[in-house]
Amino acid sequence: MSTYTIGQLARRVGLSVETLRYYEQEGLIDEPDRSLSGYRQYPEAAVQRLLFVRRAKDFGFTLRDIKRLLDLHESLSASRGDVRRVADERIAAIETQISELRANEGVLTKLRALCAGDGPAHGCPILTMIAGHCGDEVQGPDPHRVPDPVPTAGT
Repeated sequence: MSTYTIGQLARRVGLSVETLRYYEQEGLIDEPDRSLSGYRQYPEAAVQRLLFVRRAKDFGFTLRDIKRLLDLHESLSASRGDVRRVADERIAAIETQISELRANEGVLTKLRALCAGDGPAHGCPILTMIAGHCGDEVQGPDPHRVPDPVPTAGT
């Protein structure tokens, strides 16, 4: 049975050594046996487990979600419905993120329209909006409200 040092495993699965140590600390992979000289010796099963983790992260699953998926993957009594619930939660979170990103895009687009793009940065509407909302309290009833552009002569 082949084993891998942490460096070999990191290269094999495309992750950093620091990430592997973190995943070990978080319980995503088991602490491996050590050689007589103290080096970690990961089994082949660690490769498959880490590739699972990496692919799940590519889908946007959190480490908490991934732990749940790993438990379900290894469980003899888990159902597809259990797995689907985890996926449904992730989809809902992604939809929320998309909605928030679209709102931010709209605000930033309006702010960009208010910024002439020339002259000093001081007084730039983009910086003014950001600076006005970086404290503990949001000023005004709607932090995403951007004033309508003021028409210029000739428009």
